[in-house]
Amino acid sequence: MSPGAKSGPASPGAKSGPWRRRLHVVTGKGGTGKTTVASALALALATGGRRVLLAEVEGRQQIAQVFDTPPLPYRERKVASAPGGGEVYALAVDAEEALLEYLEMFYNLRSAGKVLGRIGAIDFATTIAPGVRDVLLTGKIKEAVNRPDGTRPSGMAYDAVVLDAPPTGRVTRFLNVANEVVGLAKMGPIRSQADGVLAVLHSGQTAVHLVTLLEEMPVQETVDAVAELRAADLPVGGVVVNMVRPPLLGPDDLLAARAGALDPDELAAGIKEAGVEPAADLVAELAREAAQHAERVALEAAQRVEVEALARPVYELPLAADGMDMGMLYRFAEMLRAQRMVG
Repeated sequence: MSPGAKSGPASPGAKSGPWRRRLHVVTGKGGTGKTTVASALALALATGGRRVLLAEVEGRQQIAQVFDTPPLPYRERKVASAPGGGEVYALAVDAEEALLEYLEMFYNLRSAGKVLGRIGAIDFATTIAPGVRDVLLTGKIKEAVNRPDGTRPSGMAYDAVVLDAPPTGRVTRFLNVANEVVGLAKMGPIRSQADGVLAVLHSGQTAVHLVTLLEEMPVQETVDAVAELRAADLPVGGVVVNMVRPPLLGPDDLLAARAGALDPDELAAGIKEAGVEPAADLVAELAREAAQHAERVALEAAQRVEVEALARPVYELPLAADGMDMGMLYRFAEMLRAQRMVG
């Protein structure tokens, strides 16, 4: 099976497609490859001469690892070129730097903020009020989405922003924390910042994409996350099924293998054609491996049904058997474009 786009029924308001949004939030259970998918999506969006910002907020420097660059500072740095003259910039958003920027922007207090940082006041503030930290992080993303640039044809600094977001178990709270701040701050710059974040995240500019594997736990987390995002009125984009492996046997052989009914003489003949003596224990071991493979294919098929029941566009990327490198990342970007995740 080759990777290909599949779609459930479109939800209301989805006719323009998640690829037309300006902010693409990418989440997924740990181990599903969400940073790789976010990076490939940024390259896909940049293809054709666009400028795209790829940002992360968890302080793990995953983007730098994917692009094989030094750790990202708190400033936007070009990390890749895309076909057609496009550019991908990257940013590791740091809560302390975002707070210093916030103090300078609204209070002209950057110097005082640095002093506060040295005595640990910033860490204290963001610990007792963790929602403030997330508003600062999402506020920086909102600023990048809305930043004007009169020198560019679009009038915007970036044509799109891709956020490598926290995992599915935390993403709804992270994206919706501004709602809590709005409830606490009735006026002032903090309230304005929270309102601005909500205006972007709950608008047609944004789509939250989910990355999963065809395994029970990642799929269940994806199903739960979609329900939570919808309950919070956050716009769900597409589902990217990552690390897809094609079946090694045809449909009839898969049924026979799963039932333990493969012809041992045919197995022995195949082993002999490979230049190996078809000993009885080798034939039996091959039959066991075929049965395990057939069981995995059946389980993946069941999980694919669960994914498609979410009624969101579904995109697939193959398992990179030889590991990820920049060449494979560009291939993934091409695949996402071919499947029309990006227009």
